[in-house]
Amino acid sequence: MSGLPRTFHGASGASGPLLFLRNTHRTALGEWVTVQTPGESPRRGQVIDAGDAVTVVQVLEETIGLAPATSDITLSGEVAQVTVGRELLGRAFNGVGAPRDGLPPPVGEALRPIWGAPMNPARRLKPEDFIETGISAIDGMNTLVRGQKLPVFSGPGLPALELAAQIVEGARAPHGEPFAAIFCAIGITARETRTFLDRLERSGAMERSVLFLNETRDPSVERILAPRVALAEAEFLAFEAGLHVLVVMADLSNYCETLREIATAREEIPGRRGYPGYMYTDLATLLERAGMLQGRPGSVTQIPILTMPDDDITHPIPDLTGYITEGQIVLSRELHRKGVTPPIDVLPSLSRLMNAGIGQGRTVREHREWADQLYASYTQGREARLMAAIVGESGLGEADRRALTFADRFEREFVNQGGTRRTIEETVARGWQLIESMPRDDLLRIRDATWDARQAAPRPAGVTP
Repeated sequence: MSGLPRTFHGASGASGPLLFLRNTHRTALGEWVTVQTPGESPRRGQVIDAGDAVTVVQVLEETIGLAPATSDITLSGEVAQVTVGRELLGRAFNGVGAPRDGLPPPVGEALRPIWGAPMNPARRLKPEDFIETGISAIDGMNTLVRGQKLPVFSGPGLPALELAAQIVEGARAPHGEPFAAIFCAIGITARETRTFLDRLERSGAMERSVLFLNETRDPSVERILAPRVALAEAEFLAFEAGLHVLVVMADLSNYCETLREIATAREEIPGRRGYPGYMYTDLATLLERAGMLQGRPGSVTQIPILTMPDDDITHPIPDLTGYITEGQIVLSRELHRKGVTPPIDVLPSLSRLMNAGIGQGRTVREHREWADQLYASYTQGREARLMAAIVGESGLGEADRRALTFADRFEREFVNQGGTRRTIEETVARGWQLIESMPRDDLLRIRDATWDARQAAPRPAGVTP
């Protein structure tokens, strides 16, 4: 969309960062706006509601000193676009795509509107392969599949951002295909930004990454734009440059809080806990932009990270996100207190597309048996831990004591990996070591054929069945 600029003197009303204009014809959703108040620097804005009677403009900068009645509001005729291309790899930008690394603005390969649309379900390809994150609790137990949306449910104070950094550092396509990572920060602190940048630069992952960073000191309404700018770049890299792209967004809860702020300023009727009734639809416009398209190379995979207020998984933010996505990774406060890093609780975690990404035929069957056995033994150990708190460990049966020992080792040796990266082969080998420490009679999820093949397979030096 491109049209002639139109200038209006004075807004008919204002509420927080929102300006209301009347009788604005030929206005498009997402159109760029300039707000000029006498004696003040020009402010950027964007049309967020293009109605016949009233047009709503969202001011993207600080509104202190803004006088709506005496300001000139110019509708540019240009829909919000962002520069995209492979040139952006290795760069850091703010939430609207402006450089924040001290380098000039990129020339890029194309301009793309940030208000992209969710994928047409009829054009989606069936998931077939996985993305290796380097984290055993994800790769082995809740495999991330290309084109999937797999959120991380965290709690206040848990190391969700550290997990995001570890995923961006370690994620890759396991067969050597072209790969890129995009990190979109939504409302993080300046200290977290510096820590994240320093970590990626030290690890060398910055070269294949693009960062879009919205901090708490930035205008809160910019948080609405940041994930859309990141997804515009991801879609170009995936479907035009042929890369497999992983988009990590943190923290989606800050995005939802901004939605609530804007809805309150517009005096909309609130929904659950004050969030707007259309929050589910709005989140879907972001999360449904993941996937693979027929006739196009590459893929877009998303890991949105969100903080559950009061650790409440039934809160509207995780609840609605869970309806849209294909599973969830849940962080545990108990594991975090034990020093397990990353503190992923595999029992409530789930990847609904796991079977599509772990192979075919015998490979998927054996991986599924391996994972199911780990789940079953760990579940029994967790139940035995609860019982031991009541009757004491000496009051447990022999099988429960073995399961209790297994649960401790599983958390300490499998889930806990500090900042190190593990390949999928290392993850599977570590899991088998735990499984083979149990008597064969306890391994009810492993078929005899799988067990016999495992025992007959050649072992590396120093490894015994």
